[in-house]
Amino acid sequence: MKESYSVKVETNVPLTLRDGTVTYVDVFRPDSEGKFPALLSRTPYDKSSPQSRGGNFDPIRGALNGYAVVLQDVRGRYASEGEFYTFVNEINDGYDSVEWVASQPWCTGKVGMYGASYVGATQWLAAKSGAPSLSGIAPTVTASDYHEGWAWQGGAFELGFNFSWAGSLTGANWANLSQRLSLSDGELNALTDARDDMMTGFKYLPMSDVPDLKGDHTPYYYDWMKHSEYDDYWKSLSIEESHSEISIPSLNIGGWYDIFLYGTIKNFVQMRKLGKTETSRKGQRLLIGPWTHGGLPVSIQGEYNFGLRSSAFAIDGQATILKYYDYLLKGEENGFNDEKPVRIYVMGENIWRDEDDWPLSRAIETNYYLHSEGEANTLTGDGALSTRIPEEEPVDAYAYNPLNPVPTKGGGLCCDNAHLPSGVFDQRSVEMRTDVLVYSTPSLSKSVEVTGPITVTLYASTSALDTDFTAKLVDVEPSGYARNLTDGIIRARFRHPKQPTSFIEPNKVYEYQIDLWATSNLFKKGHKIRLEISSSNFPRFDRNTNTGGEIGTDETFESALQTIYHTKQYPSHVKLPIIPR
Repeated sequence: MKESYSVKVETNVPLTLRDGTVTYVDVFRPDSEGKFPALLSRTPYDKSSPQSRGGNFDPIRGALNGYAVVLQDVRGRYASEGEFYTFVNEINDGYDSVEWVASQPWCTGKVGMYGASYVGATQWLAAKSGAPSLSGIAPTVTASDYHEGWAWQGGAFELGFNFSWAGSLTGANWANLSQRLSLSDGELNALTDARDDMMTGFKYLPMSDVPDLKGDHTPYYYDWMKHSEYDDYWKSLSIEESHSEISIPSLNIGGWYDIFLYGTIKNFVQMRKLGKTETSRKGQRLLIGPWTHGGLPVSIQGEYNFGLRSSAFAIDGQATILKYYDYLLKGEENGFNDEKPVRIYVMGENIWRDEDDWPLSRAIETNYYLHSEGEANTLTGDGALSTRIPEEEPVDAYAYNPLNPVPTKGGGLCCDNAHLPSGVFDQRSVEMRTDVLVYSTPSLSKSVEVTGPITVTLYASTSALDTDFTAKLVDVEPSGYARNLTDGIIRARFRHPKQPTSFIEPNKVYEYQIDLWATSNLFKKGHKIRLEISSSNFPRFDRNTNTGGEIGTDETFESALQTIYHTKQYPSHVKLPIIPR
C-alpha cells in the first residue's frame, strides 16, 4: 500500500526571475522530512482560485501522494510582479521557475509540470527552454503553434475565442485582477458590460478598433490580429519549430470538441517522430475524450450525452497523471510504460480504446465525393455523398453575404459558453439556410467507423478577390438529428499554409484543402454521413469581407457568388479514415 502524507501548505512564497521580477508561488508538500519530486503549474488564472487548486489536478491529492506541488502566478498576473504579455516571457520564466523549484531543500531535483490551456502553453514553452531539471510535462487541451490553431485557423481569425479570452482578461478572479491592473470603476464596468454582451463586440467593425478592449491590458489581442501571416512574431514561440530540440516525455490530453485539438495531436505525432532523444520519442502519450475545452469532468457536451464512462472523472484523469509521474519521477514499475501510447474515446459506440499509434495504421483512407444535380442547397436539396467518382455534374452555387453569415452552432469553442456554447448541437437549423450546401450518404446498411485526420478537397470559384470556404462533418441519426463532429475553414488568400498572402483571380477554379483536424466516431447502421459546405461560421471565425482588404481594419462588405464543382476534372471530396470491422 502506498504511503500517504499529511500536507503542509505555504502561500505567497517569493520566486525571483533572472531580471529581478518577483513572482509568487503556493507550495503544497508532504509534511515530512526528506525530498520529493515536484509538480509545477504556471498559471495566468490566479493560483489561489478553485480552478487552479482543482482543475484537472488537485495539489492536495498530489501532496498526499508524495509530491511537492507548486502553483505559480506567471509574471504580471494576480500576486506576481511585472507585465503580462502572452507567451513571450514563458520560455525564460519557465526555465527559471523549474530550476528554482528543483533547487529547494524539499525537492529531489526532478520536476514535472501539469495544467490546461494556457497552463499547457507554459509547459511546452518551458520544455522549449531546455530547463535541465524538467523531466516531463502533462499538457491538457493546449496548442502546438500560437498562430495556427490558437489565434488563427486556416487563415481565418478565431474571433470567438480571441475576443472572449481577451475580453475576460484571460482570468478567473475578475475583481482581484482588475485591482492588480489598476482599472478605474468606469473601465471595469465597461469591460463587465462588454463581457455580458459579447455578440455586440463580435459584430463590431472594424475589428481592430473595438472600444471594449482598448487600453493597455490586452495588447496581444491587437497584435495577434496584425500578424495574420506566419511571421517571426509567431515562429520564435512555436512549439512545432522546436520539437526536434525537446528531450522530455509528455502526456498529451485533449478533446474531440476542444478548440486546441489540432495542437494536442500535432505535439504527440511530431514528438514521436522528431523528439531529440529516444526517451522523448518513446515517452509520448495521447489521451482524447469526447470533451469540450472545459468539459472534461462531465459526460454531457453541449446538448449531447456521451455516457457516464466518457467523463474524466469516470476514468480518473488525475490518477492517470499520478501514474505517469510515479513512473517518470519516482521510477515506480507500475505498468505505465507497458500501456499502449494512445487512448481514445470512440463516439457513437461510446467506448474507450487503446491504440499503438496515431493515425491508426489500419485506417483505410477513403474518398467520399460530392454529388448533386445542382440543387444541394439546404437540407431538402439533392446533395449526395458517395465513394463513386463523379462524371459530369452541374455545379452548386450559393451567395455568401457577410452581413448575414452562417451562425456558429457548437463545435470546438472557448471561452464563453453563454454566447458561444461548445460541443454537440443539432445542425438542422443551420442546414436549412440556402447558403449551406448539404451532401449526405444514403442510410448506412452497416456501421462505419471513422477514426483519424479528416480533410476536404474542394474545387471552387468565387466572384470575389478573397473569400472563405467552410466544411463540417456530421453524423445524422434516423430521427434526423444531425450531430456535428468536426469542422474547418480555409481563407482563399492563405490557401497555401505558412506562405505569404496570395490573392485569387475572381471566377477562376482553385483547389482548396480544408483541414477538419480529426475525430473518432462510429456511424451506426441506419445513420448517414453528412458534409456541409459554406463560407462562414460566425462568430467562431471572423467574417471575410470579400473585398481583399486588410483583415481587422476593413469596414466594407461585398457579397460573393460561390460555385462548387464536383466533376471528373474537379472531384470535390472528403477523405475519411475508415477503420475495418
